[in-house]
Amino acid sequence: MFHYTVETNKTLNETVTSLEESLKEEQFGVLWQFNIQDKLEEKGLELDDPFLVLEVCNPKEAQRVLTENKMVGYFLPCKIVVYEDESKTKIGMPKPTALIEMVNDNAVKELAEDIEKRLIKCIDQAV
Repeated sequence: MFHYTVETNKTLNETVTSLEESLKEEQFGVLWQFNIQDKLEEKGLELDDPFLVLEVCNPKEAQRVLTENKMVGYFLPCKIVVYEDESKTKIGMPKPTALIEMVNDNAVKELAEDIEKRLIKCIDQAV
């Protein structure tokens, strides 16, 4: 599967707060939080459930992967989504290892595996 997704009983806001705390422990920061539901409403469109996209980055890791292969920059920053679906809050992300397959570079594949494990740990701690 190209993604990692889990459910939590926390509210959307509680989940985002918890996720931000666990990301800090792994030295990832949230660069930007995009509220898709609000943006669509601004444009006169509806989305029934909240859907947030958090763009996260660990500067040291970004520097490492870009030094190895500039094409990896196409996948940066990493995205983690937090949304409601059928009254459940979900947290998910595209797996860095799945994305990196498109680059076909073994050196960055190992880096992607490490980053993926760390982001999964952050998501699991936020649940």
